[in-house]
Amino acid sequence: MSTRAQRVAVIGGGPGGLYAAALLKRLAPDRTVTLWERNAPHDTFGFGVVLSDETLGGIEHADPVVYAALKDEFVRWDDIDVVHRGVRRTSGGHGFAALGRRRLLEILHERCRALGVDLRFRTEAPPVDVLRAGHDLVIAADGVRSRTRETYADVFRPRVEEHRNRYIWLAADMAFDAFRFEIAETGHGVMQLHGYPYSDHASTVIVEMREEVWRAAGLADLDVRESVGRVAEVFTDALGGRALRSNHSSWLTFRTVVNDRWSHGNCVLIGDAAHTAHFSIGSGTKLAVEDALALAACLHEHPTTEVALKAYEAERRPVVASTQRAARASLEWFEDLARHLDQPPRQFAFNLLTRSRRVTHDNLRLRDARFTAAVEEEFGCPAGTPPMFTPFALRGLRLRNRVVVSPMDMYSATDGVPGDFHLVHLGARALGGAGLVMTEMVCVSPEGRITPGCAGLYSPEQGAAWRRITEFVHTRAPGTAIGVQLGHAGRKGSTRLMWEGIDEPLPASEDNWPLVAASPLPYKPGSQTPRELTHRELVCIRAEFVSAARRAVSAGFDLLELHCAHGYLLSGFLSPLTNRRRDAYGGPLEGRLRFPLEVFDAVREVWPDDRPMTVRISATDWAEGGTSAEDAVATARAFAAHGADAIDVSTGQVVAGEQPAYGRSYQVPYADRIRGETGVPVIAVGAISSWDDVNSLILAGRTDLCALARPHLYDPNWTLHAAAEQGYTGPGAPWPRQYRAGSRPPRTGRSDAPKPRLTLPG
Repeated sequence: MSTRAQRVAVIGGGPGGLYAAALLKRLAPDRTVTLWERNAPHDTFGFGVVLSDETLGGIEHADPVVYAALKDEFVRWDDIDVVHRGVRRTSGGHGFAALGRRRLLEILHERCRALGVDLRFRTEAPPVDVLRAGHDLVIAADGVRSRTRETYADVFRPRVEEHRNRYIWLAADMAFDAFRFEIAETGHGVMQLHGYPYSDHASTVIVEMREEVWRAAGLADLDVRESVGRVAEVFTDALGGRALRSNHSSWLTFRTVVNDRWSHGNCVLIGDAAHTAHFSIGSGTKLAVEDALALAACLHEHPTTEVALKAYEAERRPVVASTQRAARASLEWFEDLARHLDQPPRQFAFNLLTRSRRVTHDNLRLRDARFTAAVEEEFGCPAGTPPMFTPFALRGLRLRNRVVVSPMDMYSATDGVPGDFHLVHLGARALGGAGLVMTEMVCVSPEGRITPGCAGLYSPEQGAAWRRITEFVHTRAPGTAIGVQLGHAGRKGSTRLMWEGIDEPLPASEDNWPLVAASPLPYKPGSQTPRELTHRELVCIRAEFVSAARRAVSAGFDLLELHCAHGYLLSGFLSPLTNRRRDAYGGPLEGRLRFPLEVFDAVREVWPDDRPMTVRISATDWAEGGTSAEDAVATARAFAAHGADAIDVSTGQVVAGEQPAYGRSYQVPYADRIRGETGVPVIAVGAISSWDDVNSLILAGRTDLCALARPHLYDPNWTLHAAAEQGYTGPGAPWPRQYRAGSRPPRTGRSDAPKPRLTLPG
């Protein structure tokens, strides 16, 4: 590959391709840059384009000429309006800039021509193999249906996912005075309008709805002109009675594009060819322009094209992945919009604004303190109280705040007996301010342990040891509740301590114990094959849970959680991937639920009436053919009908071949769905790491409690520090009197040098 890309071919004349061409020509005027675009110069889809201040800053530094032209054209505004059931809620301080897509292209055309880029409109690009042979670099900016990507699909390995909503890009000859979200509840279902101004006299309007709503409304049977007229009638108030117009518009389903690689030899993907992000976070053009900036910079900074393309992908991939996670959260929120409609009006608006997790409680408070305070007041937050420090009741247990120390296996018990480590570990986190501290999974029998280091509640000695811990919590951290999680390892038992090899079987020389499960399926290759439980054995295991629950009562626990997640015994009954039984305990979900519900009922019978019981479930197996979202809702509903006070919603760890979609708060949508569809309180868990996330999730109504694990390993006083950082000193987070002197962040030395007070001419 050449050390410098002198001959550059660009496929596609959208903003990303044009800007990449202009930048590369500007950086090396002797470079030959040719761009092919099959459409005419003024042919374009859509209407307005939104760019962030961050993107504009990059453009300003890279090409002041383009920036100056854009700056003169932009329409700017700060407000977002959410219109729902005839009421408009406005949040300010957001800062948007937009211009017409056609004008953006004209500016880039002019800049390319001025720099000497060869623009070839109404011309199909030659085959990419031909371009690669005749050029040092080929930039594929050929969009969401990229031919280049498909030509080298075996290299790029694209994954294209079509989503559930139908949408159409339109325009109105009026300028909204804010970014407007309007919800229409029709006789056919929910429709939504996304609108924003892109000039003094025009706005982009996107109308979106579920596929089944689109069909029920008859829009699938109309031509585009007729369907546009129909939706204009639906949103006549928002449009002031004006018509909507189209521009090569059609009803589409959004396609999320992900590629394992973005380059192949001297060919590189940018923009929608490489990745897409849903329009509801306005990032398509933004990402394409930022790709062009990064690609040009890397080609300028690195000695060879090969190294530059690797650097480009390394720089952009994390940014794009983060944006795509946010876009998916936003997309799915709108797909499930109907579930949120009955929220109080201000909470609904807050939920919409924070749907992607890019906007949070804290930065929304900074942008618009009055709006956020009104949402908090409607929610019931006392003045000066962050949402996370509001109380929450489960049966007779009143939690002083919404923070839960999530169950975390410590693998540090001896013969199932928790020792000094457990006292210090759980005691420290109780002193640290959480409303509820949960034990690790406490096993109901020696054969039900995951590892030899797992704690249990199957002997009097173990019960007494747990009593020592609960007494410490109740005495030294009054107001903090402590809960026990009971479980049986099932087919995931008889393994090594985590730090010796997680889920790895014990060495043959050690005392392995036989495993049991719903079906005789090993967890992974090399794992012990469990024995399928007989009906008699099911009765015995149920009795072990009851015995452990009785010991938990005597030990003084405030709450009991039944562990039906993560592939352990009861979870193994729930998942169709691990339950292949042909008796009454297998088959459809009703049968798979039978044994877990029998255990729950038996435990509930001996657990005191005034103390709550929760159930942890895996809401998805992250594997084809596993637990579906509908299964998870039905499971939660079944446990609630049997007396569960809350559902602790986790995911996965059921089968070894799972493929989780990790990311910030990635499991919360499952909790949100269960809460929204069943009305049962939920505990959300999974990569919730900041107090800002907790406040956002609670105030948006996506969860009732937030369970955090690793943050409490990093900082046992996480909750108290969260209170201090927010300036909160109320009853939701009282400092132990021994620690009150440390309730303010310690002062540190100055790290900034004093600035010059006077500058004199030399």
